[in-house]
Amino acid sequence: MKNHPSKKTLLNLIDKFPQTRTMVIGDIMIDHFIWGNVNRISPEAPVPVVTVTEESLRLGGAANVTRNISSLGGKVCSSGVAGHDEMGEKIIHEFRLLNINTEGIIITNDRPTTIKTRIIGHNQQVVRFDREKISPLNSDSKQRIINYLKKCSPRIDTIIISDYGKGVVSRDLVEEVTVLSIKKNIPVIVDPKVENIDCYKGVTMITPNQYEAGDTVGMKILSNDDAVKAAALLQKKTGCESVLITRGEHGMTLLEKNGSFTHIPTLATEVYDVTGAGDTVISTLGLALAAGASARVSSLLANYAAGIVIKKVGTASVKAEELREAVQKQDCTTTRQQGVALISS
Repeated sequence: MKNHPSKKTLLNLIDKFPQTRTMVIGDIMIDHFIWGNVNRISPEAPVPVVTVTEESLRLGGAANVTRNISSLGGKVCSSGVAGHDEMGEKIIHEFRLLNINTEGIIITNDRPTTIKTRIIGHNQQVVRFDREKISPLNSDSKQRIINYLKKCSPRIDTIIISDYGKGVVSRDLVEEVTVLSIKKNIPVIVDPKVENIDCYKGVTMITPNQYEAGDTVGMKILSNDDAVKAAALLQKKTGCESVLITRGEHGMTLLEKNGSFTHIPTLATEVYDVTGAGDTVISTLGLALAAGASARVSSLLANYAAGIVIKKVGTASVKAEELREAVQKQDCTTTRQQGVALISS
């Protein structure tokens, strides 16, 4: 059956974003880009020589999710851990420029701020190197995040957990989040990390990409049927209501709690960079759910946002005006089926 919401429905949803409030919890970091040109191969080793023309520092990880929500017009509070260093100060500074409260950002001497450095030559990533310390949070930092969540909870419509595997997200932290969410009827969406899949028991939705989903359930996702099977296995494994698998040029596959699934074709005609695309997807998804949309309609809107951001180079965000324009220009036809995705015990 072919079906999709009207443009008016999607545009009205975007108009509701400023009335929503989202809580983001996760691994905040800085994305460092070194831009340049490549004209020759090094005589010292078979590697390109990049002549640097520009450098930029951008919010990354959970901080990029927070920025995307703000850019789309939603109200947002954020909690995570940064180091007592220059990049930690940079995150605080950038949040303040966006009028985002920094009370939930914990500055610690236990670890440096995570920095991912990407060297880009002619708009192609040449190499990436990471500076970080991966370890579980100490009990004090974890409790401060939980306390901030409880403080913000009376005004929260959606909770997003952005897990980059740096140590902020743990089983007991997620348990605290889910207990509170059930009590207050707040949806919880997780951008997951494969090694932490057992931590997400009872969340509302997870949004793995196809490689994460395939690795988690031990299969390769090569077709729509594979995506549905993997989503069903993930749904069973985590006990979540819905699974949205992002599949690059193949779009997205959504499996809902009633067993129905929807294949959403990609809207991107050109792909320049997928860096941070998952952040944009979960940000838009969370805002749409907060505004009262169904999982399917929220996923469709997130697909429009993904189509915008992957045309940009580097970690980027989407503005509400861009999202409106994308919706007005295109229709997104989906294929929805009932009941086929159920996996027996």
